[in-house]
Amino acid sequence: MTNTDLSQTSEPTLFDYRPITQRPAIRWPGGARVAAYIGLNVEHFLLDRPSTSIWPGTADLVPDALNYGWRDYGARVGVWRTMDILDRHGIRASVLLNSMVAQRYPQIIEAGRSRDWAWLAHGKTNSILHTGMSLDDERHVLTEIVDTIADATGQRPRGWMGPGLTETLNTPALLAELGLSYVLDWTNDDQPYELNVPGLMSVPYTLELNDLGLFGKGTTGPEFLQIVKDQYEQLHADSADSGRVMALALHPFVTGQPFRAKYLDQALAFLAAQPDIWLTTSDEIAEHYRRTGGQQERRKA
Repeated sequence: MTNTDLSQTSEPTLFDYRPITQRPAIRWPGGARVAAYIGLNVEHFLLDRPSTSIWPGTADLVPDALNYGWRDYGARVGVWRTMDILDRHGIRASVLLNSMVAQRYPQIIEAGRSRDWAWLAHGKTNSILHTGMSLDDERHVLTEIVDTIADATGQRPRGWMGPGLTETLNTPALLAELGLSYVLDWTNDDQPYELNVPGLMSVPYTLELNDLGLFGKGTTGPEFLQIVKDQYEQLHADSADSGRVMALALHPFVTGQPFRAKYLDQALAFLAAQPDIWLTTSDEIAEHYRRTGGQQERRKA
C-alpha cells in the first residue's frame, strides 16, 4: 500500500495494522536483543504562552514565573547534569530539539556537537503545537525548522517528533519531501515499521517510560529505577525471536532535578551493564531497520 493522500480520512491510512507476532524477525547488530536509546527533550518555551506546567494555578498568567522558571531550569542547570550522567555511561543522546534552542542556547548545541549527539527536529518551540496550518504554510514552517537545526548542528535531522507529539495530516509527506526518514509521534509499537509514505518509517518513542509523565504522577526515584529495569527485562523476554526497541524519554527540567539525578544515573548504569543491549541512537535504529527489517517487511507486504 502506498497511499500518501492522508488529508481526507477518519481512519489511520498512514500505517497498516500488522501484529507484532506476524512480522519478519529483526536482528540488531552484535546479536543484541534490545535496541535502546535516550530521547532527550531539549526545548525552548515562550514567556507569554501557557506550556507544560508543574502548577496549573498560574499557567495563564503573563509572566508565569512559577512554571516558566521550572521549565527554564532544564536549560540552565538540568541538561548539564544530565550530560554528565550520559557521559559517565558512554551514551549518546537522541536529542528532540526545538529549533529555537539553536538561537537561544548555543552553548547546549556546542556541547551536544562535541558529544556527537543525534539531532531530531522537534518543532520550533514546545509552547506551540504543530497543528492548524495550510499545506503551504506548514511546508514553510518545516523547512525553516529543519534548516535552522541543520545550520546550527552541522547535521541535517533524519527524525521528527512534533511538540506534544503533534502532526497535521500533511506532516509525514512534507517530512519525506524534506528528506527526513522517520517519526516518533506514533507511540504504538515496540518495533520500527514502514509508514505508507515512501521513505518514511515510525520508530518507537514512549509516553509511559517518560519522566514527565511518571514523575508528574508522583513516581519516586526508586520507583523510576525499578520501572526502567522492568521495561528492559520484559522487552528482553519478548525479543527471543525478534528484536525490540526501548526508548527512555527525558526532560532536563524533570530528571535533571538534583534529587532525581542519582536514580537516572543508576538506571543508565543498569542498562549499560546488560549484555544483550544495543545502546544507540534513534538515527541508528532507523538506519539499521531500513537496511534490514524494513526491506523484509516491504517484500512481505
